[in-house]
Amino acid sequence: MTTIASDTTYPSARHFWLGMAAYIVPTFPVAFVWHLVLFEQRYQALGIYRADPIIPFGLASMIIQAGIFSWVFPRLFPRDRNSILKSGLLFGLAAGLLSWSFTTLAVAAKHPMSSITDYVVLESAFTLVQFLIVGPLMALAHRTSGIDRTMVS
Repeated sequence: MTTIASDTTYPSARHFWLGMAAYIVPTFPVAFVWHLVLFEQRYQALGIYRADPIIPFGLASMIIQAGIFSWVFPRLFPRDRNSILKSGLLFGLAAGLLSWSFTTLAVAAKHPMSSITDYVVLESAFTLVQFLIVGPLMALAHRTSGIDRTMVS
């Protein structure tokens, strides 16, 4: 009689923390410079953001996102079946699209602003830059981790 059992190898804590760093380390400075330096005047002209952003709330949000994305990555891309670049860009596409749906579309739908078009263009470009960087870094952080499910008899 053949039985199917799961020999599950979960990603190591090291890979999880590296994945979190792969998200936070580039995202925080890119977001800070993008929103509060390069395009600060354009965002102020939109009239939707606080004059004095609460940086610790933004960082807390990134930490939560980093934990979720780092936990999800090896479950979507088990083992090294794809190249780091391919799996990273695919992950960046999926995670970026999800992020874009609630940081761009939902915000544009709910908040008054002087130009929905300007907001959508700015945030779409930010999300693209962010996940073009984060996706491959997340794949690199998890390159030897993953969930390995095998059949044993």
